[in-house]
Amino acid sequence: MQTKHENKLDKLIVIGDKILIKSKTPSEKTNTGLYLPPGVQEKEQVQSGYVMKAGPGYPVPLPTEDESWKKSEERIRYIPLQVKEGDLAIFLQRDAIEVIYQNEKYYIVPQHSILLIERDDGLFE
Repeated sequence: MQTKHENKLDKLIVIGDKILIKSKTPSEKTNTGLYLPPGVQEKEQVQSGYVMKAGPGYPVPLPTEDESWKKSEERIRYIPLQVKEGDLAIFLQRDAIEVIYQNEKYYIVPQHSILLIERDDGLFE
């Protein structure tokens, strides 16, 4: 059963090596107990969030062989991305593009800006 949140993202198609990330809810306090003013977490150089959708990967050019006897195929091949939906991604804020989609904030991040992922295969079971 899909939730309402997942249904609205089904209409989105992520292109190439881009990844759609929903920001993790930032902590309002530091480890020592100090409360942070709004917006401080958003200015950090490194952010974290959950991968909501991922593009197909890096396109690979088709060979330029002239084989007229073969049927022409316009299929594009891709080198797949390492991230999967549901991964927790740590990424560089400077390369992320912030977008608002249906009143929720997301980041579109190229795979090369993701520093680390945490994968929990049992998260969505």
